[in-house]
Amino acid sequence: MAHSRQQLSDPTVLASSPVKTSVKPPVKKGQSGRPGGRPPGVAPIPQATLVDWIGAARLPTLPLAITPVALGAGAAYVLGHDGGGPGWHWLRALLCLVVAVALQVGVNFANDYSDGIRGTDKHRVGPRRLTATGAAKPRTVLIVALVFFAIAAAAGLVIIVRTQHWWLIAVGAACILAAYFYTGGKKPYGYYGLGEVFVFVFFGIVATSGTTFVLAATVTIESWLAGAAAGFFACAALMVNNIRDIAQDKLAGKRTLAVLIGSRASRIVYAVFMLIPFAILAFFVIFYLHAYLVYFAVLAALPAVAIALTAKTPPELIIALRLTALTALGYGLGLAWAIAF
Repeated sequence: MAHSRQQLSDPTVLASSPVKTSVKPPVKKGQSGRPGGRPPGVAPIPQATLVDWIGAARLPTLPLAITPVALGAGAAYVLGHDGGGPGWHWLRALLCLVVAVALQVGVNFANDYSDGIRGTDKHRVGPRRLTATGAAKPRTVLIVALVFFAIAAAAGLVIIVRTQHWWLIAVGAACILAAYFYTGGKKPYGYYGLGEVFVFVFFGIVATSGTTFVLAATVTIESWLAGAAAGFFACAALMVNNIRDIAQDKLAGKRTLAVLIGSRASRIVYAVFMLIPFAILAFFVIFYLHAYLVYFAVLAALPAVAIALTAKTPPELIIALRLTALTALGYGLGLAWAIAF
């Protein structure tokens, strides 16, 4: 015991004894020393490039914005040539297209922002998500979305000033609010299975009949039926996109219609959405000489349906989405031409 006490009290012994100390590793330049900083050895997230921003705009969805404007313009054009009214104004038609395309791009960026900050896009497939991956600041993505909404609003205001239909301000405001609150806000309706209702109404009926009204100051049965066809194509595009993301949306608590009814039923509903416009086309075949030619669009629709019904991987469903947009564009441009000429 005496020897032990001498050992403990001897400074030379203490100096030579191994002592555990807590030594902080040196902080390298550019590396945060605070908790929550980027862990050592983890590569920084590549910042979004121009290609990434273009991808986030989801250009393959733009045909869904072009289709209703083309159909509404075709319905208006024939009125002028039949002696029923002016029926055509190049500037107004172009402004309608700007409104539709800007809203489509705006809602795509708004979805990137809203789903990204909620964590819904964390495991998404398809185009790179700017917000979820950290490639761009959420605030920047939101600003870009708002810029496109502002472009749509500005083009809409020019239309209103030229037509003097001031009540269209309420319609435009409803379109922008519906576009943002699809996934934005505290209770986005896209998280409660109502997304298809939105796209049918605003990217189908409103866009088509609104274009006809702006150009011809009236709305015809052609506008309503063509708008319904455009709306069903928009619903089909949303459905096949959500089928691809069923598993991820379910984990994130995003209850799309595809999540609510399941994969098999969703694929059947998608097929119905894709084929209804061709049933509507029968009406136009009766009254318009060249409308039957639009049935050639089914050459893209049937492969899309076949792929969606049998797809087992996300890339297959992405192909179906692109074929859906191609079908909508061919149908819309073809029917607009058949109505107008």
